[in-house]
Amino acid sequence: MFQDPIAIAANAPNPALNLSIIRSDGYGSERRDSGGLYSTIINHSTGKNGDRHYIKLSKTVDATNPYNSLVSPQSASISISVSRPPFGFTADEIVDLWTALTDIIGDSQVGFDGLVNFQS
Repeated sequence: MFQDPIAIAANAPNPALNLSIIRSDGYGSERRDSGGLYSTIINHSTGKNGDRHYIKLSKTVDATNPYNSLVSPQSASISISVSRPPFGFTADEIVDLWTALTDIIGDSQVGFDGLVNFQS
């Protein structure tokens, strides 16, 4: 298990975060910051088809609906799922696959902004 809390340094435009455990079991944990804006869920499972690792970061804000001016909580999230078959890949090869994915997302021809603007 990771330390409690997980301390993430500020990296503009994001603030520093201290994500404390609010729920934990043998398969993962849920953590939140003290302001209640950010939360993360980390889960792990093992089965006959291999291992699965999942992490999700969410942010919740109170936002005004542009159609009726009502304020309500709205959440956005980003998640990553890693599926590793029971044989054929070492942990290092999975890390290398992650590096390749981040290289694709960071490439000037792709970029994360392109992904969220429906480019594929």
